[in-house]
Amino acid sequence: MVGENKLKGELRIKGAKNSVLPILAATLLNKGISILHDCPALKDVYSMIEILKHLGCTVKFIGSDIIVDSSGIIDNHIPDELMRTMRSSIFLMGALVSRNNTAVISFPGGCDIGHRPIDLHLKSLRKLSIMIKESYGYINCESKRIKGCDIHLDIPSVGATENIMLASVMADGITTIGNAAKEPEIEDLQKFLNSMGAKVSGAGSNTIVIEGVKSLHDVEYKIIPDRIVAGTYLIAAAMTSSEIVLTNVIKNHLESLISKLNESGFAIKTGNDYIKLFSNKRPKAIDMIITLPYPGFPTDLQAQMTSLLSIAEGTSIVTETIFDNRFKYTEELVRMGADIKVDGRIAVIKGVKNLTGTSVVARDLRGGAALVIAGLGASGITIVEDIEHINRGYENFDENLRSIGANIEKMM
Repeated sequence: MVGENKLKGELRIKGAKNSVLPILAATLLNKGISILHDCPALKDVYSMIEILKHLGCTVKFIGSDIIVDSSGIIDNHIPDELMRTMRSSIFLMGALVSRNNTAVISFPGGCDIGHRPIDLHLKSLRKLSIMIKESYGYINCESKRIKGCDIHLDIPSVGATENIMLASVMADGITTIGNAAKEPEIEDLQKFLNSMGAKVSGAGSNTIVIEGVKSLHDVEYKIIPDRIVAGTYLIAAAMTSSEIVLTNVIKNHLESLISKLNESGFAIKTGNDYIKLFSNKRPKAIDMIITLPYPGFPTDLQAQMTSLLSIAEGTSIVTETIFDNRFKYTEELVRMGADIKVDGRIAVIKGVKNLTGTSVVARDLRGGAALVIAGLGASGITIVEDIEHINRGYENFDENLRSIGANIEKMM
């Protein structure tokens, strides 16, 4: 890509990757038809579809709609080569054991951004009277009857919260999740489950209550817009001192980012379903950004924001509390001229006036997006390699940026 081009125009945000993946896992539960609207065409989504097909589902992806018929499931075993394609495959553990009382899966894959144990998932499922054995890299789950109970999570894990929800929707009795994750994607999963007959309440708060039901029915549902994709485009506009409008967004989901962009000197206007950012000046440094569970600043926007702060006026400090290895991308930003020092989970960013294009490597999804943002603002040509990571979370990233003025091409 050739940097220093102004961005101007409008982009519509598609459905959220982090919503559609657990919801696709949830389609196993109704033993019928699920129609999902506004689904992004992403590598992770296709990987989940392949797993569903392996299990015996019939799946069609037409335009932005995914139609799943889960009536013909013939397998409870997900092979290692499919599980390793993405982290979100772990959701299938709760859904499969709820559907068929048994599941055999390997440990999931995904981006290398630090230690992401599934201990909370296994500990919680065991409390639901699910017997779990780990052997030779596989997890064997079995339960004659899942029984509702009270579960208090040690940390508000998004994945563990969603797995408990999927495992307990048809359990005997009531399941209560204390210290539950509050992310919007949790609320979206609750709405989807309730749309097909589940009785789930409390998503978005500390406590979620699931009253087990006997059966579920066919459903048609629209996925919420992707707040991380929206945030990435807002930061891209800020990086290039540009003006863009995003539609099909939920402002409340982006409050923490909007607050930090305001603090950095950017003007933002919001409406019922749009966000507009406009700027013509260099960003200001931000004293402190700390990634936290929702509604705190999202870890999935940390890399993009650090890229922006690399050209800010002054010194910024970013602290990563969610993952322990999420600053690897900063080595690539330094190659572009950034002044960033990392000590464990803390990055100190001394803003420089401009970055210089060079060849860099995307080592994970959000770090890759941060390098694209850096390239958009840098002088000269930037080449981002290993973009398969980026393809996991951004649909038509290059085309969308090009449509609003970026000089960017994807080399196949």
